[in-house]
Amino acid sequence: MAKYSDIKGFTVQTLSSDTTASAIPGATWASGGALPAAIRENAGAGATYNAALSFGGNTGSAIAETDSYNGTSWTEVAEMNTARRLLAGAGTQTAALAYGGWPPNKDETESWNGSSWTEVADLNTARRGASGVGVTNTANLMVGGDADPGTALVESWNGSSWTEIADLNTAREGSNNWGTSTSAVSAGGINASGNTIDSVEKWNGSSWTEIAELNVGRRRSGTSGPDNTSGLFFGGDSPAPAKVATTEHFDGSAWTEVADMSEGRAMEASAGHDAGSSLAIGGTASTGDVATTEEFEAPAVFSKQVEGQLFFNSTTNAFKETISDVPGGVWSSGGTMNTGRSDSFGYGTNNSAAAVASGIAGSPAGNSTAHEQYDGSSWAEATEMNNPRSDGSASGPFTSAILIAGFDTYAQYSAPYAVDCETWNGSSFTEVANLNSGRGYVGSSGTSSTSALVSSGYTSPPATGYANTEIFDGSSWTETGDLNTSRPGAAGAYGAPVTDTVFFGGSQGPPAPRTAITEKWNGSSWTEVGDMNTGKNMATSAGDSGSNALAYGGSRGSPNPAATQTEIWNGTAWTELNDYSTNRGQSQKQGVKSMTSAILAGGTPDSAATEEWNAPLANKTITST
Repeated sequence: MAKYSDIKGFTVQTLSSDTTASAIPGATWASGGALPAAIRENAGAGATYNAALSFGGNTGSAIAETDSYNGTSWTEVAEMNTARRLLAGAGTQTAALAYGGWPPNKDETESWNGSSWTEVADLNTARRGASGVGVTNTANLMVGGDADPGTALVESWNGSSWTEIADLNTAREGSNNWGTSTSAVSAGGINASGNTIDSVEKWNGSSWTEIAELNVGRRRSGTSGPDNTSGLFFGGDSPAPAKVATTEHFDGSAWTEVADMSEGRAMEASAGHDAGSSLAIGGTASTGDVATTEEFEAPAVFSKQVEGQLFFNSTTNAFKETISDVPGGVWSSGGTMNTGRSDSFGYGTNNSAAAVASGIAGSPAGNSTAHEQYDGSSWAEATEMNNPRSDGSASGPFTSAILIAGFDTYAQYSAPYAVDCETWNGSSFTEVANLNSGRGYVGSSGTSSTSALVSSGYTSPPATGYANTEIFDGSSWTETGDLNTSRPGAAGAYGAPVTDTVFFGGSQGPPAPRTAITEKWNGSSWTEVGDMNTGKNMATSAGDSGSNALAYGGSRGSPNPAATQTEIWNGTAWTELNDYSTNRGQSQKQGVKSMTSAILAGGTPDSAATEEWNAPLANKTITST
């Protein structure tokens, strides 16, 4: 934590309240004008809460009525050609689209031009119970819904026809969607078993990826938002028939509960292309169907949070700095790799610039030369390594890495062992100088393809654990001081320099129990320091020095082989943080340099799953000394 004495020469802005990441935490719900009649299962469209439409719905039977809202009152303007309820809608007050609905399941699509509805091309699959995606009436998505039963089908509208595109990962009815035809989110709903769910998926224009779950799983809620980086989710039933007033804001990586609605309601329509300007229209509450509307508005003026900002909060009489809060970080699902694998190793800068290479995959299993790179949402196959291997190590940023040693063959517990190393320049691999001691289960640290440190490792027969350390200077490897304790599978702070790193975990045998031992390197010798909270072998790491590291993933041994714990090292002690969700061992051995945006990929058995670690910005009080 920073000290006031370190910044005393700077002019510090005085604020009456803390800065915030967005205006959303300061937003509130307020009553709006009442609809002409109580209604549920209607659809909405509109860019803001004061310029919206409500159409279709159920007032005892399906209706075709369309009402327009000006921020104060509703006016009936026209009727759709087909009465329906449980329909989807999207667009603006003057250019909207209505599609699907019931009864029975409908495929009709109607386009609104500001004064009247026109029937256009039908959906490929008739269905009900989904909300629409789109900010115009010419580029839309129909996501999920109930086609008897619930479906994962997604269709895209180009202004004249519907085309089936990539399915959701989870079939859902009563889901709640927002965004554009190339950047959208689908959240909550009911799965194929009829259970209310909290799962969330984002759309990048070509595929759906599971991301952070809702705090409160529910269906038939209201939504608003511009794309898959920001959105609002409100109301719904959880599970039916319980109505909730809970409102959650999505910032692109995590959900935060914000101001509740005045009453719980479900099956309402919604409008808003901005999470800070939303409208809840009608619906059904615990007392029955309602005609009320509620407006969600974020303040126009607020103090935005900026990393590195210093300020004085005059209300709490405290100096603050805005920093990345690594202990407050959370894991969320990322894109799926093209090839599921275990025992791989990776390199990278952060969770938007990372790669995984080699490993064990396939049936029958065998070592691989496969190499994939991640851009923060999806994996793409890249140039393969020259030699197949597994359980090696890596270090260096996204465009300048070195991949080191490992097992030459799938028969991991017998020779030969790789001594060869390959460097990556952003487009191709080049073989460089061999290690002095070939081995698998190695750990490493380093800042580039020309500056790396390797220690630990294993060969057999005879079963041998290594303590020796080698440093690469761009042309050759030089042996230097040994670890105090030989332990195969120890991991190093991924992005730390060769003069200041920390190694942790590993196994000691026989019978190879997992260890929590931590040793710190000062450029010439190793010193044992504070143990980890949980012993683990072959952990994945992130970090940039001997005093700044994350450890996650790896293996704990029987009876709970996978280690889901995340721990942070501050140079003195380890502290446990949030666990990641998918229980798996043998994920990639090395991670990325950034502790605020790390990554974990692959694992046993042949997993293609990816999880992303993101640390939020937070305002921390500065101590005065």
